[in-house]
Amino acid sequence: MKNKKNNKKKILAVTGGAGFLGCHLCNELSKKYDKIYVIDIEPIKKHEYPKNVIAFKQDIRDHKNLVKIFSKVDEVIHAAAALPLWKKKEIFSTNVKGTKSVLDAAVKNNIKKVVFISSTSVYGIPKKHPIYETDPLVGVGSYGESKIRAEKLCTDYRKKGIFIPIIRPKSFIGTRRMGVFQILYDWVESGTKIPIIGNGKNRYQLLEVEDLVNAIYLALNSKKGNDTFNIAAERFETVYKDVNALCKFANTASRPLPFPSWFVIPLLEVCWALRISPLYRWIYGTACKDSFVSIDKAKKILKWKPKYSNADALIRSYKWYLKHKNEILSNKSGITHTVPWKQGILKLAKIIL
Repeated sequence: MKNKKNNKKKILAVTGGAGFLGCHLCNELSKKYDKIYVIDIEPIKKHEYPKNVIAFKQDIRDHKNLVKIFSKVDEVIHAAAALPLWKKKEIFSTNVKGTKSVLDAAVKNNIKKVVFISSTSVYGIPKKHPIYETDPLVGVGSYGESKIRAEKLCTDYRKKGIFIPIIRPKSFIGTRRMGVFQILYDWVESGTKIPIIGNGKNRYQLLEVEDLVNAIYLALNSKKGNDTFNIAAERFETVYKDVNALCKFANTASRPLPFPSWFVIPLLEVCWALRISPLYRWIYGTACKDSFVSIDKAKKILKWKPKYSNADALIRSYKWYLKHKNEILSNKSGITHTVPWKQGILKLAKIIL
């Protein structure tokens, strides 16, 4: 039996803690907990983490060992997930089976609070905006579908007495965010024109990772947080204006260049099918459409208010990229948000543009 009364700051477990969001969670919340356990199949870069972080190289699907690690844990932020670039079988195994493993381990250890990090991809590509938490769930691809199934598990486990806030963030960026945004920053710094799918007049909401971490912590500590919340930037413009703001800040020859969607999307579809482009269906399928959610519920119930606009988030992340460019490019490429992605056929497009 845990003696929680003598543990003032408690122990927090962060699944997926070696990832982009996980690193920010550990750094932002380190002073609020006595210890933070990072649970991830990847090792952490120790110099990027506070001293009170303890890393466990652990797959969340290995339930027996997860139960042991959770024996001293008081609260959990479940951020581990297989990303859209992964194989379908791995996505469902990690995102659904892995979530059940986390929730079962919490039940066995009498852990009463587990925050689940979902995604606005659960809404698919809706025809009306803004999107509310009560709108239909129609996942796009294996990733969106797996998140819907994982959310259903969370709502079922609420009936077992666990306090489970479900967080649905828009695409979030910030320091250390690589992946598709590293490709954008590389092109901007090089003075390359930035292809915009469609006319760029659609509004596409982003999110700064610091605002996301704040929302997660507020949900974890709110008496009314046992609910589902959209989390996203409050201030955002059209895609063209937000990308142009980044280009103006960079002060290179780079600028947004609209392309007709009827031409670009089928081309990207073929490139993705052949795996010669890192841009998967969710990216190019929504790039020319409006995509923004209502954050009224989080503002009202959690008393949360985002600080950064789309443009702020892009510029902050780009400045970090410039400062750490040499270190970034020395890393091996991969398929997570913390490493560069192979540009594939996009390298040719960069030369042409």
